[in-house]
Amino acid sequence: MNAIEIRDLSKQFGSKQAVNNLNMTVPEGAIYGFIGENGSGKSTTEKMICGLLVPNDGSIRLFGKDYRDDTTRSKIGVLIEAPGCFPNLSVWNNMMIQAANLDIKNPEREIAKVLKTVRMEGAASNKFKNCSLGMKQRIGIAMALLGRPRLLVLDEPINGLDADGMRIMREVLTDVTQKHDCTVLISSHILGELEKIATHYGIIRGGRMIAQMTAKQLEDSCRTYIALRVKEKDKARRLLTSAYAQVKEDESDAIRVYDDAMPEEIVSLLYDNSVIVSEIKKAKVGLEEYYTDLMAEREERRA
Repeated sequence: MNAIEIRDLSKQFGSKQAVNNLNMTVPEGAIYGFIGENGSGKSTTEKMICGLLVPNDGSIRLFGKDYRDDTTRSKIGVLIEAPGCFPNLSVWNNMMIQAANLDIKNPEREIAKVLKTVRMEGAASNKFKNCSLGMKQRIGIAMALLGRPRLLVLDEPINGLDADGMRIMREVLTDVTQKHDCTVLISSHILGELEKIATHYGIIRGGRMIAQMTAKQLEDSCRTYIALRVKEKDKARRLLTSAYAQVKEDESDAIRVYDDAMPEEIVSLLYDNSVIVSEIKKAKVGLEEYYTDLMAEREERRA
């Protein structure tokens, strides 16, 4: 069964078409990375899934039922923008208020369980205002997990976190899916981090879904390349450009050769022309570069 099935979904604000005939499928148990530039329609789509906005057209089904079904709605946990907490209350008391809102039985037990899941059990007595950004984001996820949802919708939960905060968040989201039988829909601009945990991807542009794939399909479609470093970069680039179809420099000033070349062939070519290679490796394009190339390709088609 799919956790989310969206067909021909549209949302308009005045003359602005925020979401335009969007189709989207999120398998149950997935960590679905929802990717797109600012204004592409990610947050609007997530808000419609959660019932915070009403679509102009199209359908949303959650676990096989209409998203407006009361039983289905009770299976959704949401963290969009920031957790709604009282700054002067403790983490525990904020959680108790949320538990009361949800009419949760045995709230102490459930709160202890979700705080442990998000690695916040030691900070239950802290005032919310004294928590770091990463802690606040995890508190928001803990609140979303109250009631044992089957679907967790997260809007940019890792933005602004430091390296340790991102690592903890990755562990939390992996635990949520593996140990709590929960599907996660997560949007983020930090594609390198998303790539470490996502099992599926959806790429949205201008309110339309332009690509959906599994992590395996992404890996299979990403190009391999040889990256190398030399002192005589200009000479090396000229030699490689004359021998291979696609050669370019990356952000780290390494030279990349994208053809089906072998490292030893490249080293031999440069050595024969008195260029010494100081470093060479074979690698594969990651999610961030795949996304950038896809957006550039779409721009070229429109031009």
